[in-house]
Amino acid sequence: MNFFFDYEKSELASIFDPSFRATQLYKAVYQRSFDNFELMTDFPKTLRSALPEEWDIKLPAVHRRFDSADGTRRYLVRLTDNELAETVYIPEENRDTICISSQVGCALACTFCLTGQLGLTRHLTAGEIVTQVLIAQRENIESKGFNIVLMGMGEPLHNYDNVMKAIRILHDPDGLNMSMSRMTLSTAGLLPEIEQLAAEPMIPNLAISLTGATNEKRNQLMPINRRYPLEQLLDAVRHFPLKHRQRVTFEYVLLRGVTDSPEDALQLAKLLKGIRAKVNLIPLNEAEELEYRRPSDAAVAHFQQILVDHDISAFVRKNRGNDISAACGQLKKKWAV
Repeated sequence: MNFFFDYEKSELASIFDPSFRATQLYKAVYQRSFDNFELMTDFPKTLRSALPEEWDIKLPAVHRRFDSADGTRRYLVRLTDNELAETVYIPEENRDTICISSQVGCALACTFCLTGQLGLTRHLTAGEIVTQVLIAQRENIESKGFNIVLMGMGEPLHNYDNVMKAIRILHDPDGLNMSMSRMTLSTAGLLPEIEQLAAEPMIPNLAISLTGATNEKRNQLMPINRRYPLEQLLDAVRHFPLKHRQRVTFEYVLLRGVTDSPEDALQLAKLLKGIRAKVNLIPLNEAEELEYRRPSDAAVAHFQQILVDHDISAFVRKNRGNDISAACGQLKKKWAV
């Protein structure tokens, strides 16, 4: 049985005869949300009868859904091997956000992230990434439109081929027709893959998880920095192709007494000087499994102001979904049973 969502339209066109059936199928599934071939009355009846034997067009089941007091929803999506992928839907004032996972677990072991404590179980397929978006979209049909962020479980660039295939599927004009400018890929800093991404014909927005403005601190918090230190990472960012008015986002987790001092802010401003960047400051979402603590609101505001005073665009990310373990860094398949 072929999982339809694993296939790009061009791949389907090479399978179906005539090839235009691929476009018809894409539009039926992605745009009309059909999950039953009998609904596709523009297909011959014999084809409608044969297709279910070879193609699965049903979305994975939602194992559990958790609803936050602030409107955020966390989904545990049941995969065919009974593993769980995590997806978070975040309602916003103008455009909602769907945060999707690229792996079950994560191999990078960042010390401030609960997902990193799981280790890596496996990569998600392109279809398993794509269907997370569809599940959140179809469960929230009142949405005014949405952005997609690859900031859930896993390091997207560690699963490069499947992630890029999923992005192309989501971008397809006969599918969801998602603009590249509405999709953001976040990486902890896998340098060869960042350089590979820079050479792609279509590139989503790039976000770098920084959380440390010196190699010493970043080595402590993010082991990947020992392989690809800050100097190399930022050099790759400086050479990354950006469109007019586009910027690279740097995500910086504020840990009390570790990364939140005025000296840290000054070092960060120095580090990003001359880069077309914006900074998302993320006060730590505390969890009993983590040794770190959240800074005070005053410390967060002071840190932000230092960056602004040095002409760095800096924003404090709101804590969303903390009561359902859906906040940034908290995805750990919690309450799966």
